[in-house]
Amino acid sequence: MFRNVLGKLVTETVHVHRYVKHAAVIQRVTPSSVFVRSFADVKDEAQRPFDTSLLDFLVCPLSKKPLRYEAKTNELINEELGIAYPIADGIPNMIPQEARLIQKDSDTSTPPAQE
Repeated sequence: MFRNVLGKLVTETVHVHRYVKHAAVIQRVTPSSVFVRSFADVKDEAQRPFDTSLLDFLVCPLSKKPLRYEAKTNELINEELGIAYPIADGIPNMIPQEARLIQKDSDTSTPPAQE
């Protein structure tokens, strides 16, 4: 099938060039006329900001509790479970396996007394 499509494409292209009489109509592609963008040209673009209005709808997929947005780390935090969901390009990654464990404040717990 691929051979038939490729053959048809080549023969139809050849037939078109036979009927074209003016050379000005046919544009030749030269390296200077084609814009090529390489990965070296790509600069670190600023990430899109997270739309905080989504917090009205988003809940933790594990506990179904509301999440808190932490702008400093660009994550959605579940205080109850102590996990943080990353946000990439303004899109929250709500996959539990991709979540990061965060440490809860240890100020509330007292260490056991040693005798």
